[in-house]
Order: sequence, then structure tokens, then C-alpha cells
Amino acid sequence: MAYDLTDIKNRMQKSIASLKDELVGLRTGRASASLLEPVTVEAYGSRTPLSQLATVTVPEPRMLSVQVWDRGLANAVEKAIRDSGLGLNPMGEGQVIRVPLPELNEQRRKELAKVAHTYAEQARVAVRHIRRDGMDALKKAEKDGDMNQDDAKKQSDLVQKATDDAVKEIDVIVAAKEQEIMQV
Repeated sequence: MAYDLTDIKNRMQKSIASLKDELVGLRTGRASASLLEPVTVEAYGSRTPLSQLATVTVPEPRMLSVQVWDRGLANAVEKAIRDSGLGLNPMGEGQVIRVPLPELNEQRRKELAKVAHTYAEQARVAVRHIRRDGMDALKKAEKDGDMNQDDAKKQSDLVQKATDDAVKEIDVIVAAKEQEIMQV
């Protein structure tokens, strides 16, 4: 692998974007259409993302409304939401499924905050692996004579700075999510 600082920074940003995507799925006190993004439904002989079978809207702060396009799939969509592990209890009304969001208790909030921290640690580990790959590429370039020792040192400092910046960004993101989760 050849050394490329831009590629290293891009890979770190992808890890951060992945963290953001995972955190969106964590339920806070407010309804969000993205809460149902991970739900897949057994439809037409395969697992299909809910977003390809229905429209999810937020009519009230603590309610989701799922408008199923094919009436025959309403029961399957309702079952998929119930079995998704999100702790939701959907109520079918024909092609429309109403999904009330229960109030989060203190213990559940703390559990969600722990999950957020777990996701953040996974992102930090991914960033550190990317840093290690960059450092290995620098050592190889220096050993092969493609880069002198001074340039390799400067570049390794830049890789370390990119790593520190990415970890700081992860910390800021998870702190904001934790604050959002713990708000009563």
C-alpha cells in the first residue's frame, strides 16, 4: 500500500460517517423517521428495507406513521417493526401503521448512552487501524528509499494530527448524542 495522506483522512471521515449513521438509529425521546431505517420486512420472497415498501412520517413528536403502499404487506410491516428490537409496539389501521414512541425511563437512557459509547469506541479503533496502516506505509516508503527520514517524520506527524482530529470529532459527536439521550 502506497502512502497517501488524503486517502487516510478520507478513510477516517468514512469511519466518522459510519458512527453518525449508527447513532441515528439510537432512539431518543423524539420521533424521527430514520428510527425505522434498519427495519427489513419479509416481502415478495426476500428481506426488503421498510423504506422500499412504505413512507414513514412524523405527525407528532412522539408518534411515527407508516403508510404501506401495498395493503397486503401491512401485517408483515407491522410484525417487522415489532420484532426489530427497537422496543416499539405498532398499531395497524389498514394501510397506515401508527407507531407510538414510549417514554424513555432513566435506566433505558443509561443503556442507550452505553451503546452510543460502544459505537464511538468502535469508530476510534477503526481510526487507529487507519493510522497504523498509514504509519506502516510511511515506514515502507522510507525503507524502500522513496522518502527520506525527515519527510517520513513530517508525514507521520501529519498522520498523527489527522488521527487526533478524528478522535476529537468522534468524542464531540458522542457527547452530543449522550446529551440528547439523557435529556428528560
